[in-house]
Amino acid sequence: MPPLAESEARIYWKGVVAAMRSGTRVLLVALDGDLIQGSVQIDLETRANGNHRAEAMKLFVHRRARRRGLARALMVELESTARRLGRTLLVMDTRQGGEAEKMCESLGYVRYGAVPGYARSGDGRLHTTVFFCRQLDE
Repeated sequence: MPPLAESEARIYWKGVVAAMRSGTRVLLVALDGDLIQGSVQIDLETRANGNHRAEAMKLFVHRRARRRGLARALMVELESTARRLGRTLLVMDTRQGGEAEKMCESLGYVRYGAVPGYARSGDGRLHTTVFFCRQLDE
């Protein structure tokens, strides 16, 4: 969420790395040579009553790489990875009205709700967040 100080970014990514080391997070990255063009994360539920599900989160595609299908490719790989990890249900959320909402619908995710004022943008405005789920074939 801009503006993002470098110190905040470092704290965030240290948390991601810690979650990866603990086995609760998977990070997928789209590369173009040595440049990271995008990424998405899978947060793995570890409680016994939810160890069949995961959350798709923090899908990023750099501005220079947008409109090339990278977000869709990352989501397809995320689903494949989730299946390999024994996950049969994915949940995710995104800001209402954006390109990500359209992409979720085109990938077969089912909208199950919306919460007004759920997320804050960099300029301080509150936005409605839309929640999706997708059953994965086993």
